[in-house]
Amino acid sequence: MGLRIKKSIKIAPGINLNLGKKSAGLSFGTKGLRYSVNSSGRRTKTVGIPGTGISYSTTSGGKRRSKSHSKYSSSKAKAERIQKEKEKAAAEKQKQLDLEYAKAAVEEYEDHISAIKTIHVEHEDPIDWKQIYNNPEPFPDPYKFPGPKEAEARQKQESYKPGFFAKRFKFAEDVNQQYYQNLIEKGQQEDRKQYDEWKNLHTLAEGTINGDTDTMLEIIENMAPFEDLTEFGSGFEIGFLNSNVAEVEFSIMADTVVPTEAKSLTATGKLSVKQLAKGKRLDIMQDYVCSCILRIAGDLFAILPIGGVFIHAMDTFIDTSIGNTEAKDIVSVFIDRSTFNKLNLEAIDPSDAMQNFKCNMTFLKTKGFKPVPRLQ
Repeated sequence: MGLRIKKSIKIAPGINLNLGKKSAGLSFGTKGLRYSVNSSGRRTKTVGIPGTGISYSTTSGGKRRSKSHSKYSSSKAKAERIQKEKEKAAAEKQKQLDLEYAKAAVEEYEDHISAIKTIHVEHEDPIDWKQIYNNPEPFPDPYKFPGPKEAEARQKQESYKPGFFAKRFKFAEDVNQQYYQNLIEKGQQEDRKQYDEWKNLHTLAEGTINGDTDTMLEIIENMAPFEDLTEFGSGFEIGFLNSNVAEVEFSIMADTVVPTEAKSLTATGKLSVKQLAKGKRLDIMQDYVCSCILRIAGDLFAILPIGGVFIHAMDTFIDTSIGNTEAKDIVSVFIDRSTFNKLNLEAIDPSDAMQNFKCNMTFLKTKGFKPVPRLQ
């Protein structure tokens, strides 16, 4: 709505041609009341004051289409803006995930390196076989006399008094008696199991204290002290030179245990994976092998009352004369209990610790381990 001044050309009675800068149109009607159609699609109804050229108009059509197009353009721009924001948020989230993955990968790598260099820090809890041997039997032999649980069940059976229902129906009484009989048998089994456990431990303790090597091998087999070391070594062979000295040989798995790549974070927090320097890898390998040796000694000293152990770490080498691989000793060491007990396992360098014992080990910073003769 509004007031305007227009220019028009009369082309027929009641019909005028209206001219504008951007469009043209026709108007119909009489003075003071006219209806116009513009080339842009705009439709105008005009109420004018005759003779003045001044009129009051209402318009529809053209401007409405223009507003509709403007609304569509605005919605499209909004949708594009939202899509860009979503893409930006997704990119930021992926970036954060990448940084978290990189951090986790480096932490895993560092934890692995630390683990293979400190295998020796933890070992089996010590066993006092003398104390176990001196533990008295929990009760008389249940194979000859009723044990405590069996006796308790028999007492319940003896104190049982049939109720009203059981007195009148035989099957009910039979069910009750069967219940107490099962209770007696269960108590007897539990008594015998407890007694057998004590007897087996007592027998093992007696054999161990007396230096019976077969008993000590049985203890090693049952306790499996090196089970968690299988991921760090393989082919454990255990024997006894006498009742006081054990001998262990094992094959290292350096190619699978010691990594060939180093992982670190860049200044921006991204993951960097590079070839581990040869000298650095060899140092890690030496610590790993010596740490395994100390762990084996610690486990044996914890579960057996022996005074020392020979340990031989083996690796494979290529015999260039025939082209075949052959297992050879790379470390051969005798570890005695008294010296071992003086070590601060959490503070030592496992490779340097070999200096405390009689040890054959040839290690070159640039080439690694070399075969050595086995200690006798």
